[in-house]
Amino acid sequence: MSLPGLSTAPLARLDSVSKLFRVGEAETRGLAGVSLEIHAGEYVAVSGPSGCGKSTLLAILGMLDAPTSGEYHLGDRPVAALGADERARVRGREIGFVFQSFNLIGDLTVYENVDLPLAHREISGAERRERVLDALERVGMGDRAEDFPGQLSGGQQQRIAVARAIVGQPRLLLADEPTGNLDSANGEAVMALLSDLHAEGATIVMVTHDPRYGRHAERGVHLLDGRIVGEERFAATPRGGRPEAGAGE
Repeated sequence: MSLPGLSTAPLARLDSVSKLFRVGEAETRGLAGVSLEIHAGEYVAVSGPSGCGKSTLLAILGMLDAPTSGEYHLGDRPVAALGADERARVRGREIGFVFQSFNLIGDLTVYENVDLPLAHREISGAERRERVLDALERVGMGDRAEDFPGQLSGGQQQRIAVARAIVGQPRLLLADEPTGNLDSANGEAVMALLSDLHAEGATIVMVTHDPRYGRHAERGVHLLDGRIVGEERFAATPRGGRPEAGAGE
């Protein structure tokens, strides 16, 4: 079923996706028959207890892992049909990642960290510089380009990580517990930044364990034991804004 106000063709689609992990004789089920559509311009929060499959779902959406069974389509392309080189190319150009642990390189400047996703693309030096500086300005860190990550607070480092994720102008932005290493004030600041990006048209899928942050999204998807056990619409959440009191309750 199509969602109100969104394109009828999903940007990403999972059809009966399962994921098994095997270590020796032991077998663990990460996902169990998950079907999910993500539409362009949508903001989706994936929640559930530890070990329910949230990060596994995000890894499959980001082509960092492959399902054991089922199908994943990014746009009209079945991901399983792509070779390793093509998957890497698509991942680098069409998907942006924000991780809980920031994953910045300490001996590179802020500018150099944000520039990394553009390093192997056929883009002129002038355009690369323009994109990097624009991304830093969008996250409010334009004056810290020559600093090193170690000179920044956790909240500032996560803003740099967001800039790095968006500099390549990806179709899909994936955020895995982006507030997990932040205090509440910095967590709210990062959530406001993601809401601003969504207001500008970004498609975002965010994993979070915190229901306060989940309500910044338009739609909530709840996982338990590798299965989708519920969904809800946060209808009172203004596009790109903070949730209104009582939204989603």
